[in-house]
Amino acid sequence: MHSYTMWERALFLFTHLDRKRLESALQGKTVVITGASSGIGEHLAYLLGPLSVHLILVARRAEKLAEMKREIEKGAARVSVYAADLRDEERMEGFLTFLRQLPAGVDIVVSNAGLSIRRSIWDSLDRYHDYTRTMAINYFAPVQLLLSLIPTLRQNQGHIIQISTINTSLLPLPQWAAYQASKSAFDTWFRSVGPELNAKGIATTSIYLPLVKTPMILPTAAYQNMPAMSPYHVAQIIAKSMYTKKKRFMPWWLIFGQLASILGRGLWEWSAPKWLEKRGRKQ
Repeated sequence: MHSYTMWERALFLFTHLDRKRLESALQGKTVVITGASSGIGEHLAYLLGPLSVHLILVARRAEKLAEMKREIEKGAARVSVYAADLRDEERMEGFLTFLRQLPAGVDIVVSNAGLSIRRSIWDSLDRYHDYTRTMAINYFAPVQLLLSLIPTLRQNQGHIIQISTINTSLLPLPQWAAYQASKSAFDTWFRSVGPELNAKGIATTSIYLPLVKTPMILPTAAYQNMPAMSPYHVAQIIAKSMYTKKKRFMPWWLIFGQLASILGRGLWEWSAPKWLEKRGRKQ
């Protein structure tokens, strides 16, 4: 587990996980975790491993999934793995067919798979695929997955947990257009359908995260020394939501960022181009 600095401990408050309540809530349940082979998904899978639960782990890396299955099944959990890039239509259809054949269906879906990309618009003029591939995994794939599973989730009075980002609640930043647009698209879709799902007994939870120490942030050098949550801590938050059914989690300080985004929009839109121009002259 990533050890926190004093600053990080203040930003990312301790999460108490009641393991007895978690065990009771998940007894005999089937939990789907996308993006399960690294980062948050991997830590969550290992956290749930000691429980009597059926984990369905989906990610691209078959060897890593097989290794996780061997390790996790040393505990009480039963594990099924499915290697797939959910952007691939054929692989997605195969995964959906696999899920439909489960005798008891699915109880909980943790929509965690995602792609992050940081690139200036001036470096993206001939890279339309940056947008299509980001939208494919961050928006279209989870929508397609959930549309297929909603009937069984309704039958089981299930729970959908989406792993989002605080950026959906803040002013969009330059050079993050592809990522922020795709995450905002799914967050808006999820919040839009949420009341309809809740009315039929399906719980919905949105978890809004700041930086997390996962492989996703490694390509961005500027992030290496910034405060970031540990993926294990995030896994605890997700697990806790499985028995509290709380509708949303966000860092305590996000409300101040939201307020600043509303009040400071004009100033930001005036100053950001000047800052970028000045920065460009220095490079």
